[in-house]
Amino acid sequence: MFMRLIAWVVFVVLQVVFLPLLVPATLMVTYRQIVISRRLGASQTGIEVINGRWTMDWFGIRPDPATVRLVGVLPNTSILGLQLVLFPLWAKHKLGGDYFGYPRLPPPGGAETMADMVIARTLYFDRILGRVLPEVEQFVLLGAGYDTRAYGPLVPDRVACFELDQPGTQALKRSSLRKAGIETPGVTFVPVDFSRDDVFEKLTAGGYDPGLKTAFLWEGVTLYLSEHDVRKTLRGICGHAGPGSVLVADVYAERFVRLSRGKAVRKILEYTNEGLAFGLSFGTGWEKTLRDFLDSESITLGESHFMGGTNAKGPFMVVAECIPRPVDRGQGEGGGSGRPESAL
Repeated sequence: MFMRLIAWVVFVVLQVVFLPLLVPATLMVTYRQIVISRRLGASQTGIEVINGRWTMDWFGIRPDPATVRLVGVLPNTSILGLQLVLFPLWAKHKLGGDYFGYPRLPPPGGAETMADMVIARTLYFDRILGRVLPEVEQFVLLGAGYDTRAYGPLVPDRVACFELDQPGTQALKRSSLRKAGIETPGVTFVPVDFSRDDVFEKLTAGGYDPGLKTAFLWEGVTLYLSEHDVRKTLRGICGHAGPGSVLVADVYAERFVRLSRGKAVRKILEYTNEGLAFGLSFGTGWEKTLRDFLDSESITLGESHFMGGTNAKGPFMVVAECIPRPVDRGQGEGGGSGRPESAL
């Protein structure tokens, strides 16, 4: 109790001391994330995710040495900026041992807020993938962004990994991985123009075997697509994956997608060509809504984590295990989609 009191005092003092640095530090991170990303032709929303995962490592929530090393060399983010913004909270956590504000562990019972999105979403994905990956032979990251799971402890050595992404983002990531000295054994990088290419044709050319049991990770992608393209990708997975395969994906509420239509958010997303489009109505009966949507594509809902369910408007998103039911392979579509850009 005494140390928590000390932690609060230190936090308040540091907040005052660091206040003059807050604006320039925030501008430093924001400028690199948005302007530099656009200049490089890479995803800026993916930077939001890797910044969150770097923060999780710094606060001891989720050890991720590969992410720490990658953030250290990416030109479109700034460790210094992140540290200046978060240092008072970090010092309070180190002294008091608890989490306050951001980042924090997901609260129980669906009480997550949108500020918790990256932290909670990452942990929910890890929970499902930790159970699924030991049982598969292939791991496919659709719109991988700056994700480092393929080089971490979640993936058994025997599992073949494939990362798909837009050429600009993937080229930046690969050059940054080399600069950071991060080895990527067992990972095949497949550059894909999602608006033109047949995803599974490109995957197969890269060594993917559609007859093997596979885990697909589709994180932070569906909200950028039209419903048609989401459905097309789901059909592609059902038609080009071995028995027992599973897709782990997130789906967002329509009310979350509508937030992008506000003037400020819309301009930022338009600036980097990352506007939001697809969402489901999660106002009431949200689990049935998701089950019905998946069922219409011959997919069964497995483990799911609806976030923000205690809100009167319903959850704002869900992380879901999606299990394809056996289908006629001849009916599977190519799985190409409008723009499954790198992870939000």
